[in-house]
Amino acid sequence: MTDFAATKAMFHLPEGVIYLDGNSLGPLPRTATETVGKMMQDEWGEMLITGWNKAGWMAKSTLMGDRVGRLIGAEPGHVVMGDTLSIKVYQAVASALDLNPSRRVVLSDNGNFPTDLYMADGLLRSLGDDYELRVVDPEAVTDNLTDDVAVLMLTEVDYRTGRMHDMKALTEQAQAKGIMTVWDLAHSAGALPVDLAGCNADFAIGCTYKYLNGGPGAPAFIYVSPRHIDQVRPALSGWLGHESPFAFDLDYRPGAGIERMRVGTPPVLQLTALETAMDIWDIADMETVRAKSIELCDLFISEVEAQCPELTLASPREGSQRGSQVSFRFHEGYAAMQAIIARGVIGDFRAPDIMRFGFTPLYIDEADVRAAVAIIADVMTNKLWDKPEYKIRSKVT
Repeated sequence: MTDFAATKAMFHLPEGVIYLDGNSLGPLPRTATETVGKMMQDEWGEMLITGWNKAGWMAKSTLMGDRVGRLIGAEPGHVVMGDTLSIKVYQAVASALDLNPSRRVVLSDNGNFPTDLYMADGLLRSLGDDYELRVVDPEAVTDNLTDDVAVLMLTEVDYRTGRMHDMKALTEQAQAKGIMTVWDLAHSAGALPVDLAGCNADFAIGCTYKYLNGGPGAPAFIYVSPRHIDQVRPALSGWLGHESPFAFDLDYRPGAGIERMRVGTPPVLQLTALETAMDIWDIADMETVRAKSIELCDLFISEVEAQCPELTLASPREGSQRGSQVSFRFHEGYAAMQAIIARGVIGDFRAPDIMRFGFTPLYIDEADVRAAVAIIADVMTNKLWDKPEYKIRSKVT
């Protein structure tokens, strides 16, 4: 069982703030400042370039890959860290296409995060006019698993509403039609139990700055199934994915296993920060986290609906059908969210009208939920959002 009072004490949470946006950026682990500072001084400062060997910087990508892999049900040695999620989307889709060369269609849905669609579209355009990105409604995915589809690319949890796909069922259905699967776990890792091995997934990618609390710019991860790892050809054949990076050969030879999915130099400072967050996750049980998450989200929904009739639930009502977030629709959602944030409850807004709130039991409890709803109700009931300053859009919403 997870001691949530203990984990809450392990995060820096600003005084007077209720943070319901960990689904976008997780808060700072308390030990991160000292740990990263010590690494900078003792390793970067004193060891300089010898830190790659003396401090084991080069191994961090795979060591941390295994620690993240535990939370997503991956087999040891099949997750590696590095680069951005966009890069990992490109890698996974390109590699999946290469393993299914007789087909030309990538299937996704219109609830997918835009960067996934952008990266897939850019990749397919570069491959030729006979390739197609086919985007359908989430409910229509099963009916569109046709014999011309090479890759099914989906985000398990919809970033706007929290609606969940059934990874196991869709993977089985896709593979029965000869289709490779790529799962984006950006809103799953650290939010709910994931079983990549049990679902027989082909590829998965995700980020670590949301529920995993790795910090802004924290590296992404990629998973490749054991049955593909020795055949997969990296489309982005960076030097650290080479069999012998420091031989400086002019010809590329992929590294062994998951090492071949490396691209560029690992972000050592960010991986060090992520380590401090994973120390907290090491004492957390995902089943307990999931149960508490559903409980907190259910409480939030019932209290908001009772006190804020202006807001319309956009997330699935049934807890098992959504991730660890709750979204409400409101025609002035952006302004309302800015007014709520000004009063110390931080959520975020997603166009066109979604007010989004994330619930991470590692640092959010029932008292936080009730206090947050009281503030939201005050903003809505008294129309405190209806001020010009709250309607000016910032770059990041």
